[in-house]
Amino acid sequence: MLYRRLLILFFTLQSTFFTLLEAQVKVPRMMFGDTTRIGAPFAKDPHVIKFKGRYLMYYSIPGKKTGDSWVGWGIGVAASENLYDWTKIAEITPSAAAFEQKGICAPCALVIKGKVHLFYQTYGNGAKDAICHAWSTNGINFTRNATNPIFKATGDWNCGRAIDVEVTKFQGKYFLYFATRDPNYQQQIMGVAISPDNSNFNRETWTQISTERILKLEYPWEGNCTEGASIIHRNGKLYMFYAANYNNAPQQIGVAESADGITWKKCFDKPFLSNGKKGEWNSSESGHPHIFDNGKTSYLFYQGNNDGGKTWLLSNVEVVWSKKKPIIK
Repeated sequence: MLYRRLLILFFTLQSTFFTLLEAQVKVPRMMFGDTTRIGAPFAKDPHVIKFKGRYLMYYSIPGKKTGDSWVGWGIGVAASENLYDWTKIAEITPSAAAFEQKGICAPCALVIKGKVHLFYQTYGNGAKDAICHAWSTNGINFTRNATNPIFKATGDWNCGRAIDVEVTKFQGKYFLYFATRDPNYQQQIMGVAISPDNSNFNRETWTQISTERILKLEYPWEGNCTEGASIIHRNGKLYMFYAANYNNAPQQIGVAESADGITWKKCFDKPFLSNGKKGEWNSSESGHPHIFDNGKTSYLFYQGNNDGGKTWLLSNVEVVWSKKKPIIK
C-alpha cells in the first residue's frame, strides 16, 4: 500500500514538474520588439493592414536622444508575409509642426483606393493632444493633411484631449473613435465622431456626436480607464475590442458590440484577454488591442510586458466567432 502511494505521488510530482516547465518555456509564436530606439525591445499600439501583397504593421516607438538633440515618439513600420514574423522597414518621425514636436504615436491605418490613410495622435501635450491624418501610396512615405490636427474633443464631459484613434467605415459614414479624459483628468474615457462617405478627412469634415462617454466603467478590472478601441464588422454590427485599466495596472482587453456604432453594450463581464501569470512575458499587462481579419482568420494583436513597462513586446492570438461572439482559439 505504501509503495502504491509513493508511486502515485511520484507520477503526480512528475506531471506537475513538466506542466510548470512547459509554462515557463511557452511563448507565443509572434513576439516582436523594436530595439532601434532605446536598445531594448519597445513597441506599442499595433495596427495591421494588408497592402500591395504584404502585411504592414504600424506601432509606437519611444523618443530618443541623439547627441544634443531629442527625437520625439514616432511610428515604426514593420512588414510580414505571415502575420507572425516581422521585419522593421521604416520609421515615421514627428514633423516640424509645433503640435508634433514632442512626438506622434498610436497609429490607425486604412487602405482606401490604393492609398494608405494613417491616423495618429500627437504626444506629450497633455489636454492639447489631438488626432492627425496623413496618406501614402507606398505605406512608408506619408504626406500630412494640411488641416492637421483634424480632430480634438469638445464638450463639458471631457478635457479636450483626443488620443488612441480608430477609424472605420460603417453604414456609409466614417466613424472616428477616440480616447479622452474627464474634466478632472482622472478617468480615461471614449467618444466618437463621424465624417461622410468619400471624405477627404479634413478637419471640417468631422462632427463629434458623443455628448458623453460611450463606454461606462462597470467592472473592477476596468479601473479608471477605457481606451484603445479597435473595431471589426460582423453580422451587420460592430464589435469593439478595447483596453481597460491604465498601463500595467494591469491593462486587459474587453469586447463590446453595437448596431449603430454609437450605443455600445459589453459582451463579457470579465476580460476577453487577460494579462499573464507571474513570470510570463505579459504578466504586467495584455493591452491596446488591434483586431485584424485577413479574409480567412481574425487575429487579435496586442502589447504586453512583464517588467512594469521598461520594455514592450507585440504579439497576437487567433480569434474565432461563435454565436456572433469572439472566442480566443
